[in-house]
Amino acid sequence: MQISRYILCLLLLATLFSACKSKKHLLKGNPGEIVQPSASISNKYSELMGVDESNITNGRLYTFIDQWIGTPYRFGGLDKDGVDCSGFAFLLEQQVYGINLPRMTSQQVTVIKRKYEEQLQEGDLVFFDFDGKKFSHVGIYLQNDYVVHASTRKGIMLVKLHDPSMYKYFSRCGSVITESNF
Repeated sequence: MQISRYILCLLLLATLFSACKSKKHLLKGNPGEIVQPSASISNKYSELMGVDESNITNGRLYTFIDQWIGTPYRFGGLDKDGVDCSGFAFLLEQQVYGINLPRMTSQQVTVIKRKYEEQLQEGDLVFFDFDGKKFSHVGIYLQNDYVVHASTRKGIMLVKLHDPSMYKYFSRCGSVITESNF
């Protein structure tokens, strides 16, 4: 009887501790609303991107990215089992900013107001021409030259826009045109 109680207690403790480790941050607020990030999120992304922690201000954006980082690439995918680049941009813009983008990269490029790279702001779309195909890939600009995108090999990840392996395919960038942009 003592041994079974002891084993039951150990199992209960193991369950509690494993549940704490796998706990993901929840998106707070509503789409389009800027909410403070948790300390762990602002610390993690400020270190990753080499910016001051005070520059990580959009908690919804970085929490969304944190929930998706490492999700594998899957052409046509729209869930955590796999997502493609335009699907990730579609979901991020919708759930973080409350903006409804077209689903395909070739259509997403038609709803941006073009800008120069130096003018990029968080949430802007960045397009690339891979395999000789115009506007075949999209990522979302963050800050300090970082873009989040769905890599065919590594899934959702952050990369420097001016990384030579990416930048040679850079094509266009801009802000999503919304009614407030007119």
